[in-house]
Amino acid sequence: MPTLGAIADDFTGATDLATMLVARGHRTVVTVGPESLSEGPEGTAVRDADAVVVALKSRTAPVDEAVGTSLAALRALRRAGCERFYFKYCSTFDSTPAGNIGPVTDALLAELGERRTVVVPAFPATGRTVYKGRLFVHDELLDESPMRHHPLTPMRDSHLGRLLTPQTRHPVRLVGLDTVRQGGDTLRAALDAPELADSLVVVDAVTDEDLVTVCAATTHLALVTGAAGLALGLTGPHPDAARATPASRPGDPGVVLSGSASSATRAQVAHARARLPHRKLDIPALRADFTGEVARLVAYVRRSWEDEPGKPPLLHSVDDLGDVERTAPGGGPAASELVERALAACATALVAAGARRILVAGGETSGAVVTALGVRTLSIGAPIAPGVTWARAEGRAHGRDHTVDLALKSGNFGDTDIFTEAWSALA
Repeated sequence: MPTLGAIADDFTGATDLATMLVARGHRTVVTVGPESLSEGPEGTAVRDADAVVVALKSRTAPVDEAVGTSLAALRALRRAGCERFYFKYCSTFDSTPAGNIGPVTDALLAELGERRTVVVPAFPATGRTVYKGRLFVHDELLDESPMRHHPLTPMRDSHLGRLLTPQTRHPVRLVGLDTVRQGGDTLRAALDAPELADSLVVVDAVTDEDLVTVCAATTHLALVTGAAGLALGLTGPHPDAARATPASRPGDPGVVLSGSASSATRAQVAHARARLPHRKLDIPALRADFTGEVARLVAYVRRSWEDEPGKPPLLHSVDDLGDVERTAPGGGPAASELVERALAACATALVAAGARRILVAGGETSGAVVTALGVRTLSIGAPIAPGVTWARAEGRAHGRDHTVDLALKSGNFGDTDIFTEAWSALA
């Protein structure tokens, strides 16, 4: 029976955290939405797990919706037997002045009858560190990094206290690196100080060892919040926790679906275009004839499987920031919405046509693809890069059950060659 329950605010974040938990000795299952915790065969998988991660598509949802789905996930995890909880958000603290990190944290604390928790977005393996309450992306402050230009959640301040204060009913406090470096007992005493009793406490962390210390100091808290890096210190009961076997075999048809506009993904697209068959989504064509254009994209991928076997075709939406279109003329759908819908529709059609390996780039796109494929559970398989892994996805779409290998990549994660090299991890 699981004792650790996690709520991830997007699908890439869910597999990111689950990968970390498996590596730390937790038998872990990812369920898509709270309802999958008790439906059909998924219920057995949950009962056999040490940790359950509920994947939500709530990062950029309206605040009320994000709070409601997060509370539903918490209640389902409690019914499943979980006793400690982890709210997982992005290591770049993706949010707006209204939320959703603060409102969801407030609601989870209230539901648990708790008064305080920690805020730990650091993930040094991916270059995210927190020092003096400021979030760095590699050597740049968050607001000086490419995240400043994110199309959905532009991050224009690196000070976590200033970012979080407008979002929460709780005071926001800081515990600095000097306290963390004095060890777990000292840090715990600082967190338990009366003046922090009702607070959201931002904790500095610059190295993996700092995160292990934070974990040791917070074992008594019913809820922790942070990026996947915080799981570094969560040692599980099964050090030999098995990873899922691939659903596919070498040579099975695959495809890359990229809906992200991040600088990292744009570099990955540029690298892959020189090496893989590729087609860029035509936004005007999608607006004019959505069904027909999706059919043409699917036909292109299928021809590429025949013409260039062993080279997974790339469907992508953005080459440079000039491609990022916020709204459509005349009040039509935004380009981002069309991209998500189109790539999700391509995914279902391609699985029906025989695709067994799908790499998806972008949190919102991943959510759309997973939802369209009717995925119920994700079992963590071979790692690809920090924060990115293959997962065995069990789902049902258009009245047919299917099992595919699925990699959900945050827009900001992965080496430049990930679209060409990820497949070797499945061999």
